Formats: sequence, C-alpha cells, structure tokens
Amino acid sequence: MDTKNLAIGTGRRKTAIARVFLREGAGRIMVNGKTAEDFFANPELLYILQQPLSVTDTLTKFDVLINVKGGGPSGQAGACRHGLARALSSYDESNIKSLRASGFLTRDARMVERKKFGQAGARKKFQFSKR
Repeated sequence: MDTKNLAIGTGRRKTAIARVFLREGAGRIMVNGKTAEDFFANPELLYILQQPLSVTDTLTKFDVLINVKGGGPSGQAGACRHGLARALSSYDESNIKSLRASGFLTRDARMVERKKFGQAGARKKFQFSKR
C-alpha cells in the first residue's frame, strides 16, 4: 500500500529539528518509529505536541509521522509542535489564522548562549581575587 503525504512541515526549536508528515488516518501520532506516548514519557510534552491538532479540531482526522533529531525532550516537543503547525497550515490555509493566534507558527528563536573564553560559563565569571 502506497501512503501519500497530504502535507509536510519542518519545525525547529533550540537545536532540535522535526520533519512532520500528515497522512490520512484516524489520529495516530508516530515519533521516530514509536507512538507519541512512548517517545514523550512526560504528559506535558505530549500535550505540547498535540496542541496544533486540538486548536484546529483535527485530532482524529490525520495520522502524523514525525522524524525528530537533535536537542533534548523539551526542544524536540517544541520542534514537533512547530512542524505540525506548519504542515496543518500548508494543508489548509484556513488553519493559519487560529494557529497564528495561538503562536504555533512562530519559530522560537531562543538558543543557549555560548560560553566565552576567560569565563566560567556564558555569563558567570571566575572569582575575582584582589590579592
């Protein structure tokens, strides 16, 4: 059986990148070959992932296949949400208004600040010694 992708979206958050494929189905979400419940053990991360589907009332309309890499669980969940929102907006233009209002189409640009030389961390300095 040949499965046809209805829409594709790429999501990014921190250093995580997610490729999201929308297919016809009954609401199954697969992340890296596992169910979303198995991949995201934390219910809060699972909630973050499903937000675009609940906003557009399409929880049981599509099967979602996600490939995600990089970052940690929180960044990966955010990347999946961003990619899913992009895929839903490319599938149906009428979804854009509700997804934009919820802030799911905006790429969260916050990144970890790099460590600077001569310092203990990005902001922390070594202890000052007067003598």
